[in-house]
Amino acid sequence: MEFDLKTIEALAPDQASLSAASKLTRRSNWPRLEKNEQQALIWGECQGSGSNPYRTVVDTGDHGYKCTCPSRKFPCKHTLALMWIAATAPASFTSAESTPEWVNDWLGRRRKTTPQPAGAKPGAAASTSGKSIGEASQADEAIAVDDAAATERREAAQRKRAEDTRSAVAGALDELDQWIADQLRLGLSAFADASSERCRRIAARLVDMKATALAGRIDEIPARLMALRSEERPDAAIRELGKLVLLAKAWRSAPDDPELIRLVSASETRDQVLANPDSKHVDSHWEVIGEKIETRRDGLVSHSTWLLDLKSPTPQFALLLDFFPASAGRRSAAFTPGDRFDARLVFYPSRQPLRALVAERKGDVASGAWPDFGLGTVKDPLAAHAAHQDTAPWSTDCPLMLPAGAILLDERGAAWWQAAQDPQGIALPVAGTVDQTVLGLDLAATAALWNGARLDLLAAQSGFGRLDLS
Repeated sequence: MEFDLKTIEALAPDQASLSAASKLTRRSNWPRLEKNEQQALIWGECQGSGSNPYRTVVDTGDHGYKCTCPSRKFPCKHTLALMWIAATAPASFTSAESTPEWVNDWLGRRRKTTPQPAGAKPGAAASTSGKSIGEASQADEAIAVDDAAATERREAAQRKRAEDTRSAVAGALDELDQWIADQLRLGLSAFADASSERCRRIAARLVDMKATALAGRIDEIPARLMALRSEERPDAAIRELGKLVLLAKAWRSAPDDPELIRLVSASETRDQVLANPDSKHVDSHWEVIGEKIETRRDGLVSHSTWLLDLKSPTPQFALLLDFFPASAGRRSAAFTPGDRFDARLVFYPSRQPLRALVAERKGDVASGAWPDFGLGTVKDPLAAHAAHQDTAPWSTDCPLMLPAGAILLDERGAAWWQAAQDPQGIALPVAGTVDQTVLGLDLAATAALWNGARLDLLAAQSGFGRLDLS
């Protein structure tokens, strides 16, 4: 029962189905949840509005499925919810000694041939059916031809779906361009004040046109704007909309680019990333420098875990990103800020590889101070951000390792990071509130995220050791 939420997202026909499925993941919706690990099957009964529950079965090996609901979406929300429970709460399924008759009926229709039982003698099937060896050989050739034809049909259907998706996304980006032009015409001050409703409308439209990842990003723009002071919001709106324009232009230039597909429509599965020859593999020692947990407007919770490469001569970061339904409640974290471990990470193909998967975790590493990283020669703390923007100008949060400095408050009580080497010139505003015990401390190095307007502090090194700031 190996499922991850990225696989489920890739299988979903649209974002609306995912949102509907997230509401069905409560255990109370499923009076029956069972599994048969030998046959790689999970099944359940989901109580709908009618008197009879919908029966849903999933083959966890090849992701085949069947549901008795009348939905025209494939897979339906019940199937997605069943997979979701398997990914997030596998203990909800009880082991069954035998499969129900309705599951057996589906298996019988789905699998035209049954594997020969273990221990059967070679040629037994042919002899019991009364066929000669030559007839059996002809039958095998016919099956092989049928299998080849079925494979060709599947591949043709996949190509057709890919073409349909590309066409739909192109139309979505055209609508996005028009929407952005409308916002500029109406004025960005008005946009900042009405961003919640305006973004929700265009996001819903983009979901319908299969630009689901882009829709999720637009849905989060109001929260980013509301975190700023009112006088800063028009400039921030220009940045946000400008990044969308650049992303749309880049996708039109390279619609098959994996990074752009990931940012506009849907992400790869874990297996696809691991199998991709363009994925970057890095064996190193890593430290968990912080995490961000945010509830999105689509009902999902985004859990970002930031890692620091302790063997790299310059600051290098990795992002582990996970999503789960808000209705499932807070999940136990696999990592804790300050943890150190030896692992091989595989990065999603990207112009600036950042998002990654832990392919192999080899063991824990002793704690200690961060490497020097040559921070004493850093003159511009935002140089890494500028380089990141030159390569991928549509990106948002950029991780930074700031040189020696301190966190101070201005006359209005707002927090600022101020460089030690130029206390009168280099200062960056800090998002949110800062622990009073950190104020004024000499920080040898500080890890943070910069979004173009604010620093989101993660961790720092001081004379007192490591400080967790996230």
